[in-house]
Amino acid sequence: MATDIKCPHCGHKFPMEEAVSEEYKKELREQMLSYKKQKDEEMNKREVQLNESIRKSVSADFENRLKLLQQAQADNEEKLKTARTREMEFLRKEQELQTKEQELELTVQRQLLKERGQLSEKIRLEEAEKIAMRETEHQLRVRELEKQLDDQKKLAEEMRRKAEQGSMQLQGEAQELALEELLAATFPFDLIEEVGKGIRGADCIQVVRNKFGNDCGKIIYESKRTKDFAKDWVEKLKADMRKLGADVAILVTQAMPKDMERFGEREGIWICTFSEVTALAYVLRDGILRVHSAGRSQENRGEKMHMLYDYLTSNEFAEQWKAIREGFMSMKLSIQRERDTMEKLWKMREKQLEKVLLNATHIKGSVEGIAGSDSVDLRITDDDALLLD
Repeated sequence: MATDIKCPHCGHKFPMEEAVSEEYKKELREQMLSYKKQKDEEMNKREVQLNESIRKSVSADFENRLKLLQQAQADNEEKLKTARTREMEFLRKEQELQTKEQELELTVQRQLLKERGQLSEKIRLEEAEKIAMRETEHQLRVRELEKQLDDQKKLAEEMRRKAEQGSMQLQGEAQELALEELLAATFPFDLIEEVGKGIRGADCIQVVRNKFGNDCGKIIYESKRTKDFAKDWVEKLKADMRKLGADVAILVTQAMPKDMERFGEREGIWICTFSEVTALAYVLRDGILRVHSAGRSQENRGEKMHMLYDYLTSNEFAEQWKAIREGFMSMKLSIQRERDTMEKLWKMREKQLEKVLLNATHIKGSVEGIAGSDSVDLRITDDDALLLD
């Protein structure tokens, strides 16, 4: 595209190519070629210098690498020589160690054989001593057993004599335990106390309690399980009864007195068999509860009267009675209101009924005046006069 140039004086426009002469174009072309040639020469010179520098650098690097490789080779050869020397030394020491191990093993085997022989001899001597000691102990044991046998023979009669006595005592203790278990199961709210062995007194104590858990009295039990009845049992149990402050005493025995076929009382002591004790205990316990209840009702009678008077004159009783009276008056007033309402309703219905009957009577009189009293029966009820009274 042509570039136009404008004249500053006349304002005429013309292309720029026309303003540039051919000579000026030639001069510019030559300058451009000269500048290009100069630049090419400078680039060639720089390239030559760069190549020379690169060649020298590569040559120096190659020489350095060659020296490093030669040095590394020399170091490796030295290390290899050292390694071979160390390996030879290691093999030599290993051979020496194996030789020493073999010599040590041989020495240990010899020592073991020697100690084994000494140990065998020692064991043999110890076994011989043990055998001798066992023989001596056996003889002593035989003599000891012979002596024990003689002692056992001497004690045999005494043991047989005591066996029957011990058996009877054991049977008695078994009946005592059974009696305690029976009482505890039959009277679960009472306190069943066992009297310890070796303590003088009854075998078992029953503390009777009422339904409120209050103690009402005591029943003591003595258990006997022998072939014959002893009279002194009764006196002993009476003394225990006084000592323990019991109300009733029961003697449970396998052998009854000769003049008693079943349970009964003797000198204030109840005597029964084990099968009868439950029923007897029920009866006697009920009597204790009744006596205790009667005594409680008479206890502090004057004090109770004062307490009753204080209660009747107290504010508490007055407020309670006031509440009862208010409730009664409220109910009475409600009933009276209902009665008044019903009576009012009854009076209203009664007036209505009288009005109906009066009208009916007028109609009846008119009809009877026309047709006669025997022609038509116009009665509402059997007795109309009664309703109009």
